[in-house]
Formats: sequence, structure tokens, C-alpha cells
Amino acid sequence: MDGSSVDSKEESSEDSKLDFSEDEETLIIRMFNLVGERWSLIAGRIPGRTAEEIQKYWASRFSYNNPMPNLS
Repeated sequence: MDGSSVDSKEESSEDSKLDFSEDEETLIIRMFNLVGERWSLIAGRIPGRTAEEIQKYWASRFSYNNPMPNLS
């Protein structure tokens, strides 16, 4: 074994943590509109999520190439 399978397991585990429910995504968007990039404050509203997970999710989901959806 060369250790690459361990790395891929860790990566897939990390990627699955970035799967947020529709309710979580809606809450993140609404909180972001209220408080901006205060990830720890947003994470405090979502049980089991860390500020780092939310920030990574936001960066991967809502980059400049992928603008934030309009919830109105």
C-alpha cells in the first residue's frame, strides 16, 4: 500500500462534509446577508457545523463565477 488510498478517503470524507441541506444553505445565505463574513456567528446557528466548513462551502459555492442566488 502506498498511502494514496488513505488520502483519497480523507478527501472524500471532507467533501461529504461540504454537502449542506437546502435549509442550511438558505440559513447561510440569509445570515450572510445580515452579518456578512462572520462565519463563526453563522456556524453558531447551524448545529454540527464549524465556521471553517461554512467558509469553505461559501467559497466553493458562491464564488465570483457563481453568484449568490436571490432569495426574494
